[in-house]
Amino acid sequence: MALDSKIPQGPISTKWTDYKDHINLVNPANKRNIDVIIVGTGLAGGSAAATLAELGYNVKAFCFQDSPRRAHSIAAQGGINAAKNYQGDGDSTFRLFYDTVKGGDYRAREANVHRLAEVSANIIDQCVAQGVPLAREYGGLLDNRSFGGTLVSRTFYAKGQTGQQLLLGAYSAMNRQIGRGKIQMYNRHEMLDLVIVDGKARGIIARNLVTGEIERHSAHAVVIASGGYGNVFFLSTNAMGSNVTAAWKIHKKGAYFANPCYTQIHPTCIPVSGDHQSKLTLMSESLRNDGRIWVPKKLEDAQAIREGRLKPTDLAEEDRDYYLERRYPSFGNLVPRDVASRAAKERCDAGFGVNKTGEAVYLDFASAIQRYGKEQAKIKHLDPDDAALVKKLGTEVVANKYGNLFQMYEKIVDDNPYETPMMIYPAVHYTMGGIWVDYNLMTTIEGCYAIGEANFSDHGANRLGASALMQGLADGYFVLPYTIGDYLSKDIRTGKISTDLPEFVEAEKNVRDQIERLSKNNGTHSVDYFHRKLGKVMWDKVGMARNAQGLSEAMEEIKAIREEFYRDVRVPGDVNGFNQELEKALRVADFLELGELFAKDALHRNESCGGHFREEYQTEEGEAQRDDVNFAYVAAWEYKGDPREAVLHKEELKFENVKLVQRSYK
Repeated sequence: MALDSKIPQGPISTKWTDYKDHINLVNPANKRNIDVIIVGTGLAGGSAAATLAELGYNVKAFCFQDSPRRAHSIAAQGGINAAKNYQGDGDSTFRLFYDTVKGGDYRAREANVHRLAEVSANIIDQCVAQGVPLAREYGGLLDNRSFGGTLVSRTFYAKGQTGQQLLLGAYSAMNRQIGRGKIQMYNRHEMLDLVIVDGKARGIIARNLVTGEIERHSAHAVVIASGGYGNVFFLSTNAMGSNVTAAWKIHKKGAYFANPCYTQIHPTCIPVSGDHQSKLTLMSESLRNDGRIWVPKKLEDAQAIREGRLKPTDLAEEDRDYYLERRYPSFGNLVPRDVASRAAKERCDAGFGVNKTGEAVYLDFASAIQRYGKEQAKIKHLDPDDAALVKKLGTEVVANKYGNLFQMYEKIVDDNPYETPMMIYPAVHYTMGGIWVDYNLMTTIEGCYAIGEANFSDHGANRLGASALMQGLADGYFVLPYTIGDYLSKDIRTGKISTDLPEFVEAEKNVRDQIERLSKNNGTHSVDYFHRKLGKVMWDKVGMARNAQGLSEAMEEIKAIREEFYRDVRVPGDVNGFNQELEKALRVADFLELGELFAKDALHRNESCGGHFREEYQTEEGEAQRDDVNFAYVAAWEYKGDPREAVLHKEELKFENVKLVQRSYK
């Protein structure tokens, strides 16, 4: 099957407008006769459900949580990008487009990225109208802060809980439609298969996680908004329930999976503290606005800190290595995430790590507290040379900006970050890869769409900070409602889709067979045992740095783990009721297949770009070395019964509006 991205003709600045001017529409009376299923109710799914229901479609929304408010979008902290140029610092739609393409190391589709930049400003207006309490300056105007990979301040925020506030806005819009009867909400339901009738997505098979009942649901189109697959690494900043199952099920039914090896390692996370952990905690990138990242200059000082003989506050300025400021003076601590993560790993691998495991660096706010304190003292006509007063005033400013993040850190680590530098280390956070979609956000299955983190479309090989919320809400509020309408305009006479069709019967049988196989296995090891084994292989050999030998070994090891899983996993409890071990088993079974495709994708891509870093392909300075001649394409994989048998399809990327150069943030 040839990939057709369906990108409109014409200048990039007018593609989206011209597209909207010429698509087919569905009139309000006909919308009442059309059903849409949305799987996932985070920012992308929630905003899409609310908007489509507002337009008049009948929406069935599914989430495995007890409420859409529990979607992992709620964990996003730092902010959301938009090209409004409120700061008057030179921002524009084109600059946001350019920063996103460059930040993704020139591996994103230009047309999709420009559309994202275009609608970004609308998102802020929409959220303010919903009552989302975005931060404001003293005069009442919306405030901005900076994020990595940019030279402007375009990030809107709500303290350190931006995702939560945006999700509550989308959730309130959903609730209005639930009250009107336009959204049927299926909480505690998990999609386990896609139903295809005559080549079109016409429904799903879902399991009621409370009763264990297997249900059939039909619709004229299916939208996957189930988030990313970072939990393939076991330890990540994702919620423990986050999974790849919905995306993987449609992949196995014919949707191509694009660029699975493009995974983001976030540089500011609380370090791993031991084998007992089941997840990791993010410390927002917004902290890099004011925090300075450093390690000791001398190996003996680093060793003394690790052994508890020296405190970081005992080290003089001249004995500290602010390595990001040293290596990247133009961007300093606000380089993109992939760059900052590799730099931290390099310092720790060289022996300069500062926690007991040697895998942590410092994020220090002492300079910011001093700077803000002196500024406040002058504003209030107080003594800027009074050290105690300056510290008190500066601490108050920092607390107002990041207080909930500092509180979270202190609760987890039992250290006061106002007094002692935070310890941070990179961790798996986001996945730029995902289901391949065209310009309409449709997968290679007709009538099946993927939006938000579940698709691959906007971020290339590395996502800039504060762009995940932007993409999720752009897809849900402003893109999908147009593109899906064009498709559904052909379904106005179709009528209800029956769930008694043989395709539904067969899909339900496949789900029941898999559940029965796992539940009757009577093995000796828990699901977590296999998930941890998979995660260790993924982190050690398919993690921040990869090489051909390690990736080849990983493919063999993951296959062996998968075979052992089906031979020896134990799933206790009853399948006809609430059974979290069964839920995990079904999800881990999909991770075990994805992991092998992930490694296969990384092995075939003989270059380094963004979050994909092959040790064989780097510059003399240790930076990613792209190969634009041979690898400037999207790798879209077709399922053929086994991950290693997957067939590669290429979407060649065309760069007509930005110049292809090796990235530099110096």
